[in-house]
Amino acid sequence: MVNNEEVLRGIKARAASELSALDVRPYDLEGTDGRLLSYVEGVRGDSDRHNLYEILSVLRYFRLRDRYLWRPDKVRRFIRFYEKLKFSGMKGRRCYKLTPVQVFQFASIMGFYAREEGVDGKEEEVRLVQQAVLFVPRKFSKTTSSASLAVYELLTGDTNAQAYTAANSYKQARICFDEIRKIVKQIDPQGKYFKASREHIGWRRNKFGKESFAECLTGGADTKDGLNASLVVFDEYAAAKYVKGHSDGAALLQVLTSSMGMRREPLTVVITTASRVQDGPFQLMLEGAKSVLRGEIEDDTLFASLFMPDAWEMDDAHLGTPEVWHKCNPHIGVTVRPDYYAKKWRRALADPEEMLEFKSKMVNVFVSDCVRDWVSGELARSLASDLKPGDIHGRPDAMCSFDLSVSDDFSAVAYTVYNRTEKKFYSWCDFYIPEETLATHPNGALYRYWVDAGHMKTCPGAVVSYDMVVRDILEWNRRVRIVQVGYDSYKANEVVNALSSAILSEGGDPSRILRPVPQTYGAFTSPVEAFEMAAKMDTPRVALAKNPVIFYCFGNAYLDEDRMGNKKPVKKKANLKIDGVIAILMNYWLFINTEQGLA
Repeated sequence: MVNNEEVLRGIKARAASELSALDVRPYDLEGTDGRLLSYVEGVRGDSDRHNLYEILSVLRYFRLRDRYLWRPDKVRRFIRFYEKLKFSGMKGRRCYKLTPVQVFQFASIMGFYAREEGVDGKEEEVRLVQQAVLFVPRKFSKTTSSASLAVYELLTGDTNAQAYTAANSYKQARICFDEIRKIVKQIDPQGKYFKASREHIGWRRNKFGKESFAECLTGGADTKDGLNASLVVFDEYAAAKYVKGHSDGAALLQVLTSSMGMRREPLTVVITTASRVQDGPFQLMLEGAKSVLRGEIEDDTLFASLFMPDAWEMDDAHLGTPEVWHKCNPHIGVTVRPDYYAKKWRRALADPEEMLEFKSKMVNVFVSDCVRDWVSGELARSLASDLKPGDIHGRPDAMCSFDLSVSDDFSAVAYTVYNRTEKKFYSWCDFYIPEETLATHPNGALYRYWVDAGHMKTCPGAVVSYDMVVRDILEWNRRVRIVQVGYDSYKANEVVNALSSAILSEGGDPSRILRPVPQTYGAFTSPVEAFEMAAKMDTPRVALAKNPVIFYCFGNAYLDEDRMGNKKPVKKKANLKIDGVIAILMNYWLFINTEQGLA
């Protein structure tokens, strides 16, 4: 079993080879714009200077070219429009030429069309891309990109177009909107055609029949019903966070995108840099975009342009090199002075706060203010295994533990097998949530996504079905031989009683199988150290089921110590779930404290 880095290295090598061997001449990239060809050839010619997902994005461009209509006229029209606008800059307001990478991004968004049946039954051409994720570092001209799209929609979109700029904070949302207002002022200095206020720009009565407007929004999604958005630009979405299970940013984006149902060519653009929020809603969006680029999920309506180090370059030895800097920001030497990164890196080496800022904003790496991270969500993802429960043969010994809630959130049951041949632990988790909780929980949209994808199970009613949990444990016992079942004695009586009855009915001895696991720091110290050591070996001795809920739980946990140096994972925030982590560690406690051990 190879680790995640090795897999990603292999994917990159194959993608780079395929792209390099591709004959691009039939696609006439120069006929669209010479900079499009320049960018593609740059990626093709030097894969080491570009990350895996940048290469995959270029390769996907050609696959879409083979599948859909390509409209270079639409691309050229937008480029001409963009390059006539005047944007704020160090030398005042002036026009800017698009860089090759920007031409690629805008071309990918604007140039693809699909043939669809219209409302009148006639076939029509409809723009393909409906969502764009631009994950780029600071100094990438994000604001100008955002503003240009909104102004373009205001001027050339439907007669009743509604373009919204949104962000997590009012201050952030205003940055882009103020740029839009300045551009409109440049186009219409006398205010003949447009009426602008602090948060709204709309057409005056006009001969064109235009009723379009652009508007700045933030927070309070419950007040945004009744919208009919045609374009949404969400700035710095990576900074959105959950507070008591609710994210204002995620809720606002959901309201805006759900309002687009009647639009012929809706477009949502998320433009963001990494942040110090490691468990926010953008993480799920980013992982989805990566999956699309890797070909694991098919969604041709999504365009993703992701600039970051490769997965094997996240250490300081790589992050402090010009090679990685250029990989993260192709605008070095264009919108960023060539020596800017070097100066920032020298400051970062002397100041931990500066280092956090450098990693998140300059090289697009998510960081945490918490200095006591244990096993990060990213490390947990690197331990993912394709081994499914149905692939298990020979009914090996296993440990089972559960950490149950009643109704307020999801519960976890973990199963761990030790493969004696590989000297490796394999863990799976079943997660359960009541249907009524799913419908009302602030994190319900995320949980529903996991349910629909098969990563979480629902229980009818308002509480976790202990009967379902028991049935699943017994079903697992037909696939593996469950030696011990661990539980928290303070909140497991009902499940323990039900399991006892089931074990007795099958001729077993509950007292030998059911075992309370102390929830003290002292009890968790050995499992914590054993898991961490096995996970961080050059060849990891730990494998986790490929379930995003598990990775979410690890991302929410950090290591706390008592006065005696004993250790236990605790929640980074009170509302964040770590049940999967606790259940897996309880299994490790069982292995350590069971006579059979690992012999």
